[in-house]
Amino acid sequence: MEQQEKEKKELIKQATVHKRTLEETRQKLEELTTSGAPQEELKKTKKELDELQRQEDEYRKKEEELAKKERLTPWNVDTLSHDAWQKTIINPYQKKEEDMTEEELDQKHKSFMEVNEAHIKKFGMMRRWDDSMTFLLEHPILACEETANYLAIWCIDLEVEEKHGLMAQVAHQTIVMQYILELAKTMKEDPRACIRPFFTKIKKADKVYQDCFNDELESFKERVKGRAKARYDAALKKAEEELAKEREARLGPGGLDPVEVFESLPECLQKCFESKDIELLQKTLQEMEVKEAQYHMKRCVDSGMWVPDATTAHLLDDTATEEPVYETPDK
Repeated sequence: MEQQEKEKKELIKQATVHKRTLEETRQKLEELTTSGAPQEELKKTKKELDELQRQEDEYRKKEEELAKKERLTPWNVDTLSHDAWQKTIINPYQKKEEDMTEEELDQKHKSFMEVNEAHIKKFGMMRRWDDSMTFLLEHPILACEETANYLAIWCIDLEVEEKHGLMAQVAHQTIVMQYILELAKTMKEDPRACIRPFFTKIKKADKVYQDCFNDELESFKERVKGRAKARYDAALKKAEEELAKEREARLGPGGLDPVEVFESLPECLQKCFESKDIELLQKTLQEMEVKEAQYHMKRCVDSGMWVPDATTAHLLDDTATEEPVYETPDK
């Protein structure tokens, strides 16, 4: 039993380090691909990633073998009193998710969130191990992928909102939930049956196990920061594209933006266009230098703000019906 425990701790430590290295290598390859790095460096990094993925399969097999060995351990006083044997009897799921249609999965998710969103947020704000364990034992349905996904997305939202302290707290609870789910996979148990064993183990954990948990937490927070930045950059790019489309749609026959042209006009001409007063416009132009008046009116035409020889009804609302003609003032 002592040997099995030693092997288990060592495997957890190695697997955690390997998982972090795999994630870093994957991110590195994405950055190199995006930045157009040399092919030689891309091939080298791709080769490293392939080897790490191969090693990941080996770690998974070792974990399965160790879990099988633990299940086959003969029962005795020590094993029967071990926390791993403390579990709640829970009825099996009525229907497995892999057998559900997309509509059924979507409805299941919506129903779950309608009932449990407030509880998930409350769990995400907890700090003490005992409080978290008691709360999950009272609400065992929260021990599932939906909770872990909700908490992870909430972390990204908080980071985007620059609520860094709150993000770190919710990130801690996210890793707690992910550890419970991983423990369930290892033990081939329902996650709800792994709530008490996890908290019992983490509270009694040695430095190696605790360091693994903390390393995974720090790695997760870094990934959250990366996702938050990517979301912000994507939103900024989308906003810029929308502004560019709006500007393009505004362009006049001469390719000028009426908003930009209006803002560049002297204040006296701006008042003419704001008031839609033709007489005031003609009077203002006659008082200006000819070249300056021609320059501004040419830009107004090119931006679509002024249509030469157009009827008053086309230019103004509820005004006289005479047909004004733009005339260049005499020199």
